[in-house]
Amino acid sequence: MADIRHSRILDTGIPGLRDACVVIVRTQWNADTVDVLESGCRESLIAAGLSSIPVITVPGAVEIPFAVRRYWETHQDEPGRPAAFITLGCVLRGETPHFEWVCKTITDGVLQLNLILPVPVIFGVLTVDNAQQAADRSGGSHGHKGKEAAATAIQMIGFNRSLNHPTR
Repeated sequence: MADIRHSRILDTGIPGLRDACVVIVRTQWNADTVDVLESGCRESLIAAGLSSIPVITVPGAVEIPFAVRRYWETHQDEPGRPAAFITLGCVLRGETPHFEWVCKTITDGVLQLNLILPVPVIFGVLTVDNAQQAADRSGGSHGHKGKEAAATAIQMIGFNRSLNHPTR
């Protein structure tokens, strides 16, 4: 099982991010868990110096990729265009195969966005068997996936900018 203690993901320290816009796209389903993920995510982004953090709320996880793409299309030419997107949601396993389809759809959608957009789309959607696993991953024994998604976004913005302005 993944354990944040085996990663340096929270060691961000990317300078010059004040101008970056990071868009959070979150779901209405399992709102109590997603609220906690969003709160931790925003807290980490603000601590890193970001102030432009629009939040888009969609009904469910399947709608996330559409919202990311449409937001990009309508804001890509603006001065404060997104430097990254963070997707937040929580899909709980039920008694039907619906769980597998939703998880595959959102995972494939975020992958496709990462391949076609010039900015990173961070996967912060919990795909868990039960509410306890969700709690464990939203500030519990398995860390805080909202904070980790923010740290990933910050690092990927730094990476993306380094490709546009390589140091010699």
